[in-house]
Amino acid sequence: MELFNQLISASLNIAEKQINNTLSLLKEGATIPFISRYRKEITDGLNEVQIGNIKEQYDKLCDLSKRKETILKTIAEKGELTEELRKRIENTWESTVLEDIYLPYKPKRKTRAEVARQKGLEPLALIILLQNEKDLLAKASKFLTGEVESIEEALKGARDIIAEQINEDERARNQVRHVFNRQAVITAKVIKGKEEEAAKYRDYFDFSEPLKRCTSHRLLAIRRAESEGLLKVSIVPDEEECTERIEKLFVRNTNECGKQVSEALHDAYKRLLKPSIETEFASLSKEKADEEAIRIFAENLRQLLLAPPLGEKRVMGIDPGYRTGCKIVCLDAQGNLVHNENIYPHPPVDKKPEAVSKLKTMTQAYDIQAIAIGNGTASRETESFVSKISFDRPIQVFVVSEQGASIYSASKIARDEFPNYDVTVRGAVSIGRRLMDPLAELVKIDAKSIGVGQYQHDVDQNKLKKSLDRTVENCVNLVGVNLNTASGHLLTYISGLGPQLAQNIVNYRAENGAFASRKELMKVSRMGAKAYEQCAGFLRIPQAANPLDNTAVHPESYHIVEQMAKDLECTVAELITSKELRLKIDKQKYTTPTVGLPTLNDIMQELDKPGRDPRNTIKVFEFDPNIHSIGDLKEGMILPGIVGNITNFGAFVDIGIKENGLVHLSQLAERYTILGYRLSYYIIEN
Repeated sequence: MELFNQLISASLNIAEKQINNTLSLLKEGATIPFISRYRKEITDGLNEVQIGNIKEQYDKLCDLSKRKETILKTIAEKGELTEELRKRIENTWESTVLEDIYLPYKPKRKTRAEVARQKGLEPLALIILLQNEKDLLAKASKFLTGEVESIEEALKGARDIIAEQINEDERARNQVRHVFNRQAVITAKVIKGKEEEAAKYRDYFDFSEPLKRCTSHRLLAIRRAESEGLLKVSIVPDEEECTERIEKLFVRNTNECGKQVSEALHDAYKRLLKPSIETEFASLSKEKADEEAIRIFAENLRQLLLAPPLGEKRVMGIDPGYRTGCKIVCLDAQGNLVHNENIYPHPPVDKKPEAVSKLKTMTQAYDIQAIAIGNGTASRETESFVSKISFDRPIQVFVVSEQGASIYSASKIARDEFPNYDVTVRGAVSIGRRLMDPLAELVKIDAKSIGVGQYQHDVDQNKLKKSLDRTVENCVNLVGVNLNTASGHLLTYISGLGPQLAQNIVNYRAENGAFASRKELMKVSRMGAKAYEQCAGFLRIPQAANPLDNTAVHPESYHIVEQMAKDLECTVAELITSKELRLKIDKQKYTTPTVGLPTLNDIMQELDKPGRDPRNTIKVFEFDPNIHSIGDLKEGMILPGIVGNITNFGAFVDIGIKENGLVHLSQLAERYTILGYRLSYYIIEN
């Protein structure tokens, strides 16, 4: 454990004590959000990203440790495990080094070298490697048998053995690896006859770039085209430098033996070493590209989940369309469906007067406060149509991303929520709810379907899922949820719960009504002390008798606030509502060996703004009313737009038409690379 702490500390530049304490908490069953929020004294203020990185590094070391056990067992079973070899393996914590050590002992299929050994040519290979023999041909003739019929055949077999030894030599592999790392070039060429089929990969038809400089989006595009059978891809080092470096290790004489070693060396490089190291670097570069793409996806998802909510308002959701009309749903302040119907304000049906009448009637009947319009087909026309209607009160109109809404509408979650309604109603409900609370609605959709990444289908799917799940979990716990209204799916992401306890909470609410206090959680089936500790601080009860139940103050710290109130001769409720009283508090007075200033600062922030939502306030956005299609665009125009997706080569901007505009990285200021950022954009090319 101590060694793991040292290795992780060196890798992440975090103190060993912090790592040790964090790993201890994780082993005790604490979640990353809980540790980040409520154990700052123990971790010395590590955030959820740092804690997640510690866990990831620890898991990798555990996997490497298991791999070493397997390797040691395999070598021991062959009777070749020396004490020196054991120590080398036990002291190695780099995967590539470990595999290099293991390579000579690895079970092999029947190689050319193995065939030569079976013919008794290993002693000849050793003679050649020593490079002292003056009459090699005479020496080789002594190895002629029924299986080895000529001197050339004997020499060839010996060279095969030498080639395998060179390939398995750590020094040789490291020399080639060094050249690859420093100057390897990735090349791509279109496969003959596939030019038309590969048109979208035209930039890579005759592509060459230093591997180190190849960006993640280019590398993933190249690898996708390769997997589709459209491009031939290779990673090429300076072959002359590679072979020269290996020659310095193995060729020590200019005699016939030296020539044989040199010939074996070139064969080893071409047939064994280069393909092996090329595969290694292809894998490493793909892994790095995956990590970058996953990082971008996770950050985009985080920004999307933390988008400003409208809050508990009565909302009309509109899924716009032409021929099939616009599906209208009316939702109450809790997001429950109270009404749905269709209107046909656009051609070919074109019943505008009837549509206006229906919308006015619905907004009055259900006291609608805001309208959410999906940004898909007919969105601009629908927004323009709705915005011109004179309602009997001010009603804000918002355009909402409907990415993934169709996935949700056909999902089991949607069927369970609305078993008696079709996918069009469910999709419109999702659009309306996204306006009210993007986080609560988007967690119901597989994050990969939201479409805010680059090449998400080409990256390691297990790593992607872990990263996105962690992002969703962190966002949900950062915001917190209403214990009495949160869906089972949203509760699943709360620290310490999971699907079963989340469903048990929903069942308890159905049978017993709303929770009156956090303490009541202990009555939920299977809710133990540990699960309660992990989840309680992230669950809010707005109308609770104890006002602390609607804050992020953990129940384990209630006694601190109660003591503060007692010292000030007031109630907890009065302490929360009176800034004057709070200013009298001396935090140092309430520190203990387990409660320090980090926790007390968090408590005071919560008392200042109880149940505060860390998300920003939502604002109405309007596109240019004169732009409806790409044909309306002209160079030099300045148009309002919203950042809809961020990649490592730029940002895609929604300017209110079907196609998104691209702001290239070279034209993008870092402060604007935020999903949902609203700004004016200059058209430089159409």
